[in-house]
Amino acid sequence: MRKISSKVKEKKKKQRNQLLVGGILIFVMLFSTIGYAFQGQDSTRKKITYNGEEFVNDGGYWQLEKDEIEFIFRTNPKETILIEEDLRRIENYYSQPLYLSSTNLIANSQIYANLNQLVTRMQFACVENSPCEGDLPVKNCDSNFIIITESNKSGVSQNDGCVYIQGSQEEIPKLIDSFILKILGIN
Repeated sequence: MRKISSKVKEKKKKQRNQLLVGGILIFVMLFSTIGYAFQGQDSTRKKITYNGEEFVNDGGYWQLEKDEIEFIFRTNPKETILIEEDLRRIENYYSQPLYLSSTNLIANSQIYANLNQLVTRMQFACVENSPCEGDLPVKNCDSNFIIITESNKSGVSQNDGCVYIQGSQEEIPKLIDSFILKILGIN
């Protein structure tokens, strides 16, 4: 059997329960917000400064924001290869078509991730006076043309609009990172 209670006691009990539930909700909301704020601070994110630029390692890739454009590198900038030869600067790629000759999928994705945001379009092409498979345009060094080949020799060079990147399959990603740093004026 239920006890008979006055309306005043019922009202006080209802208010106490509401305050208790409200306090618990405030507690949960407050600490979930604090937990969410600290969740984003991952201790595995590394930051380094290389030649005056800040690079952040996030998810295994090094990221650089320069002139409101994000560039992504596979190699720690401090471990890239110094390119002594003068290369055309990044400004020469803005709003221009870029042609690429490469069979290396990693190299293709690196070039695409970093330069596609600057150029009007990227397109695979064949090198003039070389065998050509498929229905690709044939280009020479009058255009912005990046030619990536596997070779025993390692290096990056430029002849007019052609950039030649050559090296072993393992070296090519590091060479492309070095090339991007060089044309950005960082390396």
